[in-house]
Amino acid sequence: MASRYRRLRARALKAMFKAHAQVYERSGGRIGAWFGLPTLLLSVRGRKSGKTFSTPLVYFEDRDSYVVVGSDGAAKRDPQWWKNLQVNPRCEVRIGRRKLSAKASLASGADRERLWQIGKTVNPMWSRYQTRTERELPVVVLTPDEG
Repeated sequence: MASRYRRLRARALKAMFKAHAQVYERSGGRIGAWFGLPTLLLSVRGRKSGKTFSTPLVYFEDRDSYVVVGSDGAAKRDPQWWKNLQVNPRCEVRIGRRKLSAKASLASGADRERLWQIGKTVNPMWSRYQTRTERELPVVVLTPDEG
């Protein structure tokens, strides 16, 4: 029964995120905040299909980059957007009405710890998610292209 519930929950969340991404894109970035949290729209190329997938993610700024966390609601596996970025780190980031080309990289060591501490204050749910899963949540830095 629990397995069935998880599958149903996963499908509902996937539909909700897809609808959120569509509203964000179709509104030209005017509508997109997630429960009042700063939200960007991350578009990545599928590693198998080659199709573009867009996902709304809570983020924070660090210097000239944007930082997101691959929490996926404390799922046992990394989110698909992160798996896709590991194969091809090129992506597009939409923040409000601005669209930027960027490159993703995984924060590690002291830099990851610094960003993780900042991130927990931006979105306290990330701390809760980390306690609910055995995997280390990836802290991903999205660095816009210059120019």
